[in-house]
Amino acid sequence: MRRAKATAPDNRGTIVVRRAPRTKSRAILQYGILSIPAAIGRSGTTTRKREGDGATPIAAMRLLGGFFRGDRMRGMSTRLPMRRIRPDMLWCDDPRDPNYNRLVRSPFGPSHEEMKRKDGLYDACLVLDWNVTSRRRNLGSAIFFHLIRPGFEPTAGCVAIRAADMRRLLPHLGRATMLKVV
Repeated sequence: MRRAKATAPDNRGTIVVRRAPRTKSRAILQYGILSIPAAIGRSGTTTRKREGDGATPIAAMRLLGGFFRGDRMRGMSTRLPMRRIRPDMLWCDDPRDPNYNRLVRSPFGPSHEEMKRKDGLYDACLVLDWNVTSRRRNLGSAIFFHLIRPGFEPTAGCVAIRAADMRRLLPHLGRATMLKVV
């Protein structure tokens, strides 16, 4: 009987996000041989994520799928399930509501984020499995992998990169891809 040769684990399915030196809201995203500058939460990273703390959770999070603005992001290629953003799409961020950390439709009274943003941050927006498949109130909502503000401004807890870098990454990403913040 032949023994299988031991090989190193294949990390091509993992996006690793590390804090950049000197700035708690900046990061370096590594995927295979690609090294991409990124923005993270205004409070840096945390192992104790709470709603509204402005921190990016230190965790390994699966990519669940995403959203895109069809009027702004044409010709995207990815293996992830993607939905075109409509004007009535919102994301509930109210921990008291049963729809907490879920996609909802307008009109919707409790606290929420609009998915069809004027600033373009969610023109390409991937949902990370932070508090989504196993939801608990107040542990953070809307932790996305999305596009960056000019000047690499901090996020509210998400991971953000430039549109050109997102277009480079998307064809390689699927539901088995993990985003690991370390």
